[in-house]
Amino acid sequence: MATTVESLDQPYPSAVRPNISNLQQAARGPASPHTPIRGISSSFSSPLASYRVEEEALVFEFGARYLRAGIAGESAPRCSLEFGPEQSRRVGDYRPWLPGYETRFRKKATVEKWGEDHELWRMDLREVDLGLVEDKLERAMRDAYSKSLLLDSKTKRLVLVLPSVIPHALISILLTCLFTNFLVPSVTLLSAPILSVVAAGLRTGLVVDIGWQETIITAVYEYREVHQRRTTRAMRLLTLHMAQILQKFTHRTQKESLESDADFAAFDKNIDVEFQHAEEVTARLAWCQTSPQNLQQSEEGLEKRIQSLQLLSHGYNNEGSLLDSNVHDALISIPLLSPSSTPVSTPFDTFSKPVESALFAHNSSLQDLDDHEQPLPHLLYNALLTLPPDIRGLCMSRIVFTGSGSNIPGLKSRLIDELSSTVAQRGWDPVWGKAADKRRETQQEVASSRKAAAPKLQSSIRTTEYVADPSDPSDDPPPTPAAAFEPQVPDPIEDKLRREEAKRNPATVSGIVRGVETLGAWAGASLIAGMKLRGVVEVEREVFLQHGLAGSKRDMDVSVSQSSRQSLGAGYVRPGVLDKAGWTLGAWA
Repeated sequence: MATTVESLDQPYPSAVRPNISNLQQAARGPASPHTPIRGISSSFSSPLASYRVEEEALVFEFGARYLRAGIAGESAPRCSLEFGPEQSRRVGDYRPWLPGYETRFRKKATVEKWGEDHELWRMDLREVDLGLVEDKLERAMRDAYSKSLLLDSKTKRLVLVLPSVIPHALISILLTCLFTNFLVPSVTLLSAPILSVVAAGLRTGLVVDIGWQETIITAVYEYREVHQRRTTRAMRLLTLHMAQILQKFTHRTQKESLESDADFAAFDKNIDVEFQHAEEVTARLAWCQTSPQNLQQSEEGLEKRIQSLQLLSHGYNNEGSLLDSNVHDALISIPLLSPSSTPVSTPFDTFSKPVESALFAHNSSLQDLDDHEQPLPHLLYNALLTLPPDIRGLCMSRIVFTGSGSNIPGLKSRLIDELSSTVAQRGWDPVWGKAADKRRETQQEVASSRKAAAPKLQSSIRTTEYVADPSDPSDDPPPTPAAAFEPQVPDPIEDKLRREEAKRNPATVSGIVRGVETLGAWAGASLIAGMKLRGVVEVEREVFLQHGLAGSKRDMDVSVSQSSRQSLGAGYVRPGVLDKAGWTLGAWA
């Protein structure tokens, strides 16, 4: 009977309509594992917000000897690939690992073709195989995509960093390779000097790019290139002079010192020193001497500093020069890659001579040099001299050194010292010669004499008092100076306003010679691409494949209407502005 009562107390399931308990049990769900029910998002959030992926751009920087690739927003590239004969070998070629491969006999290279196998392209394309250039580009970019970037090239827009002057044939090959082999949707071209200024945190500057084939000095004002000068005195010539010094050590056929360009040119027309060996010695041991004007001051400063540190037990002599005894005469042992040569020991001063002869034209007169052979200090001064005075004052205080040659110890400070001494001696007078020097000396003497006589005249006026003569009726007192010539009474309100204005708008550094460090062109491109800005030269894949470079406009600059408010600043426009009018090569036109 008890069981009957218990069964009656339980809820009876209805076949027609479920009761409340059945609905509650169904709402709780089964006890077995199951997929949880996703909550409904509110009106202030999107259900797909967590699955959105920001498409970052890729940044490629091309040079004559390297390719740097990385992702926008990062501080450094993920890979840096070089173009050389070792990177152009076929699969399965293991000759570099054979015994005696480094010391085998190689064909001598001429001076004119020195380092040609390690270059991707040259400005003179008459002897350049453009098909081979395209194959090297494709292989290098495939290595970058597959080994370093690990990304799909079909969905990523590309930012290319190119020199400000490059042949149209190379631009066409580069864009064709990207759009045809890698199916890149769009490519943005940016200039390397402007990006170097951006990476330095500036809007205006003078970029000194000491590259491989040329040293290019570019004046950038408000993110625009306004002037450019170039010279062939760069790292290629420096490496060639270093190879000739190593060859002298190898053969021991000549004992005279190589100091001028004529000595280096007359030494030997063929170079049998390995290019990799000469480049490594240049990167490790090349250094730049101090300017002759500051050499004595630096030696005196070092002597005082060493005296304060009490380092008198290292052969220091008060009567001698510490630099000459310890640094210049220090012997450096160099292994030579030759089967019949042994390591040689040479003074450390020897490795500064190639820098003096290649970059500064030591023992060479300026009258004997062409316009494309000017030394770096002279080229730097002439580049500033050509600029307008307002731009010159800003650029000379923001000199940015970049390129592989800027890493040579002492080179930056030497160029700054040479420029400062030239400005102090000549000012900004474009006239050279003995007559100009004599006129400048005369003007300095007149200015110094006037400056020395001005305090005496003022003191005599202040100390002399007027005494009237009663016997002379025509003796009138001197006229009272006008109020405009009286010293102004200081106003505390105006001084306070000036101080507040100086806090809001700091004074711009101008008119002094100063150098500024930069992170490089790649870092500047990464910064700009991370801000989602489009450049003036924006090339779409479909448009380029229809007409190639012939479909671009040859406008050197793109003007945007001020009333449309479509500009994001100098050199950049909003997306969609240039789509209707086509695309342009901009500065590369």
